[in-house]
Amino acid sequence: MYASLMLFMGIAAMNSQANLLFGVFGLMVGVLLVCGVISRLMLVGLTVRRVLPDAAVVGAAVAVGYEFENRKRFWPSLSIAVAELDGVEAFRKQPFAYLLHAAAKTSALVNVEITPKRRGVYQLGDYQVSTSFPFGFVKRAATRHQDDSLLVFPALARVDERVLRLLRSAETAGVTVRPRRGGEDELYGIKEYRTGENARMIHWKRSARTGQLVIREMTQVSPPRVMLVVDTRLPDRLVRSHEAVERAIAVAASLASELIEKGLMVGVAAATPGSAEAEYTMVMPNRGKRHRRDVLTALARLPLNTNVEARGVLEQVMRSVKAGTTPVLVTPHEVEQGLAEQARGSVVVLSSLSPQVRAWFTFPESADFAVSMPIDQQPDLEPVGPPAKAGR
Repeated sequence: MYASLMLFMGIAAMNSQANLLFGVFGLMVGVLLVCGVISRLMLVGLTVRRVLPDAAVVGAAVAVGYEFENRKRFWPSLSIAVAELDGVEAFRKQPFAYLLHAAAKTSALVNVEITPKRRGVYQLGDYQVSTSFPFGFVKRAATRHQDDSLLVFPALARVDERVLRLLRSAETAGVTVRPRRGGEDELYGIKEYRTGENARMIHWKRSARTGQLVIREMTQVSPPRVMLVVDTRLPDRLVRSHEAVERAIAVAASLASELIEKGLMVGVAAATPGSAEAEYTMVMPNRGKRHRRDVLTALARLPLNTNVEARGVLEQVMRSVKAGTTPVLVTPHEVEQGLAEQARGSVVVLSSLSPQVRAWFTFPESADFAVSMPIDQQPDLEPVGPPAKAGR
């Protein structure tokens, strides 16, 4: 619009030969040139560094920082905008940051809240730095590059206590907390002393009575172990099937996070189909914050599965885990009755299609499972409109 007005003013000045119109036309040209020069000066000597969190969660807002450093000796940088160009498909909106002012030889940090919508690992590379200072007639932009990666966990829900009671009632080892050797909680027994063992644990009365050094062997409390078996098989590539699978993955992630926070030992297993035969991703039961991240990372990276059924994953789990581990099958399907019967011991089945399971896991409203799969797993479009009627 400004260029059109300037062109119109120039034509009018040429036709009328009026000095006032020539002056206005020259002023408009000068303003345009000043905009171009000053906007370039705003970007010269300005560096931007992206500061990402360790991980994000689908549907949960997370802060991303942009650190601006103005290396110019005298001139400030004003009205600077930064927009991401790579990896934007992972978020609900394109990440965008705005800096009003950065004085010469100073730095400023701008935090922006973004909401991921897809799980997985996303590479953030190119971003655009732009400014339209001072009048907004000219927008000058520069594309820059910084290699970063952001890990997005599946959506995490608020888990009902009834799920935890269900898992405790399914414990097949008798008591919920089992003692084992190697701790310092209670007396487990007496054994012969060996060179190098802790001398403080020597049972002196028994040693004096028998004439042989013996030490006390203590126990440590072992929490129950839970193995989450995630069924990710897709019967088709429609949106409703992907939504059920993504909800099942989010249910498993929420349950694993809640159980680990309560001190239980949790593992996860799922199918990762290879080019020739079925492969399995398996994280053995453990506990701790680092293990929680490992479990959520494994769930965030789960690939597309169109052929491996849950039966094979369950059989692989039963051959690998220790006795006393409670298997929990999280599936997006209506499970057949004979599936759990073939496993050794009891299997807790949680179906993402079940209204009861949906009531137990309360996800944030911003989590949309229809689009939470990684970008390379987008489903085919469902047929639009009613099906055609068959001819007579």
